[in-house]
Amino acid sequence: MINVGLYYRVKPGHEQDFEKSFEGVVTFLKGHVEGFRDAKLYRSVNDPQEYMIYSEWDSIETFKKFMLSRQFSDTTQYGKTILEGIPRHRIFKEVNEE
Repeated sequence: MINVGLYYRVKPGHEQDFEKSFEGVVTFLKGHVEGFRDAKLYRSVNDPQEYMIYSEWDSIETFKKFMLSRQFSDTTQYGKTILEGIPRHRIFKEVNEE
């Protein structure tokens, strides 16, 4: 299993749009994307425009496959309307479950 942090800066006034979109995307991922386990949304206390999505995946391969998918592309196209700058991600660690 791997954990991935996805970092976003949301344009002022679009916080609720981003949060609602997150809920819909997670629901879709759980039902349609192999290898996705779960995700949680965190908001910065010091800067309410900054968010992090902490996601769990079966493997680096399943995460990368999603990053190349049409579903991810569609999500990023919508994101361009409510986000500032380019989102970034970080893989925290890979855990071997036995």
